[in-house]
Amino acid sequence: MSLRPSGIGKEFLFERANSPLLLRGAMPNPDPPWPHERAFEVEYRDVDVLGHLNHAAYFRYMETLRCEYYLRLKGESSIRDLDIIILEATCRYLSPAPYGDRIVGEVVPAAPLGTTSFTLLYRFRALPEGTERARGRTVIVAYDYRTGRKKPLEPSVREGLARDSRLVPDFLERSPGAHAPRLETL
Repeated sequence: MSLRPSGIGKEFLFERANSPLLLRGAMPNPDPPWPHERAFEVEYRDVDVLGHLNHAAYFRYMETLRCEYYLRLKGESSIRDLDIIILEATCRYLSPAPYGDRIVGEVVPAAPLGTTSFTLLYRFRALPEGTERARGRTVIVAYDYRTGRKKPLEPSVREGLARDSRLVPDFLERSPGAHAPRLETL
């Protein structure tokens, strides 16, 4: 989904798939604090043959961030209270994270929200310098495990997601200054 801002003043029009969405108010700060973060350390078990964090570890990090954030939104602490299922998960790798690296992972809901689904965005930065290591995205559906069907987002969860959500167009595009690691033949 690509949202492109147009307009001036206090009204901004975001175009999405031939369906304009008018938002009133100030353009959001491009980098306000994200609502949930957690530190991770690159452990030996997660390092691949190239000596950096294996790609699969980021999906595990996203899962941890997602569950912690969502349970906090619901005011719950048990994983039995998770009523969501993943529809899609994507990760873009921006720079290698070597063994021993400390990474901060952050999560934020993306606007707009659906009736039964929402999108979470993730970013991972090296500590302390802030080099961006990866960005991710998951599309999540509220799900009733007893009936095996999707369900509407609970009003309190929807309010929390709306409060925290950001308009982040082209989030998965390559970060300025980031480079893909070069692979050389032996």
